[in-house]
Amino acid sequence: MKPAIASSLAGLVLTLGTVAVLSGPASAASLDARYDVSLLGLTLGTASLSGGIDGSSYKLDVAAKLTGLAGGFTGGRGSGAASGSFAGGKLSPASFAVSSASSSESRTVRMALDSNNVAAVEIEPPIDAKPDRVPLNDGHRRNIVDPLSAFLMPVSGKNLATACNRTLPIFDGAARYDIKLSAAGTREVKLEGYSGPVAICQVRYVPIAGHRAMRPSTKFMIENKDITTWLAPVAGTNMMVPVRVSVKTMIGTAVLEASSFKVDPGVTASPAKSN
Repeated sequence: MKPAIASSLAGLVLTLGTVAVLSGPASAASLDARYDVSLLGLTLGTASLSGGIDGSSYKLDVAAKLTGLAGGFTGGRGSGAASGSFAGGKLSPASFAVSSASSSESRTVRMALDSNNVAAVEIEPPIDAKPDRVPLNDGHRRNIVDPLSAFLMPVSGKNLATACNRTLPIFDGAARYDIKLSAAGTREVKLEGYSGPVAICQVRYVPIAGHRAMRPSTKFMIENKDITTWLAPVAGTNMMVPVRVSVKTMIGTAVLEASSFKVDPGVTASPAKSN
């Protein structure tokens, strides 16, 4: 397995989510979700998402790693953290950090945000300059949300599918892109810690800046119509988070799927534990 593919699989949990104006203040809750990462039906790794919401602020921690032969060959792993507040009925990230590594490369991104604008960003090592990389400008760093904070998805009332109808302005420190979601129905699921309905969202990726325009993988993802995410409610809040993400890749379908989804309403959480 190529390192780039391994890093993409380990990073699935870091890349898809949504953000929107809140319909009302969120209550307190502690979240502990565990996921399996698979490709072509073969389990390749694990991931975790933990954190807390206390009504005016949030903190999330994520960790992912490849296991078995894939992990032995590539050493693929990643971790991240994000925090922020609910200001004026809107999710307002304050900090974002993510580190990823394989046997051949590693990278750390740290970002500070203020009023949904990037205040500072540090990438180590720096992203290589390439002739086909679309330049970023100051406007691309405004009115955005980081990929991890975007896992918090507000919903109004009992109509879960409304969580899907939005376009998401994501900036990950190196690239600016939109994630467009549309409702594709609901279904019942049964997980450790949760049994009930989930909203199914169809997802489209729209790169704006910072990406490699001539890369085959970029063109593939722009045309990709086989991306979905399932959203489950976080008890005690008006939030939803992904319990499943499915992405068709150039070598097959990659899936991030929750094996457990535990929520403790009325309690905020401690930082995540690595798997």
